[in-house]
Parts: sequence; structure tokens; C-alpha cells
Amino acid sequence: MVKILVDNHKCTGCGTCVDNCPVGIYEIKEGKSVPVNSEDCLVCRACEAQCPESAIQVIE
Repeated sequence: MVKILVDNHKCTGCGTCVDNCPVGIYEIKEGKSVPVNSEDCLVCRACEAQCPESAIQVIE
């Protein structure tokens, strides 16, 4: 199972992860990214690579 960690201290809520995730894992809630469908994660790591604040960590 994949675990997705978002560092709320680093996350600015820019939405880059929302835009880059091919399966819609993320939503912006209260100005921060929240993984809402992590069970659907493909482990492509696009969110990790594209996050300008390095706030996302995908753990296999």
C-alpha cells in the first residue's frame, strides 16, 4: 500500500499536484493539498517531482 505524506508547513496550496496527478489523488482543502484517493495512486511520483515546495512524499 502506498502512503502519501504532505508537509502542511511547506505546502502553499498552489494546486500543482492536483493538475499533475493522472488519477486525481489530490484536492485543495482549506488552502492545502490533501490526498483523498491515495489507494488509487500509480506511484508515478509526478506530484513529488512537480511540487515547487517539495512538500509531497510518496512512500511505497
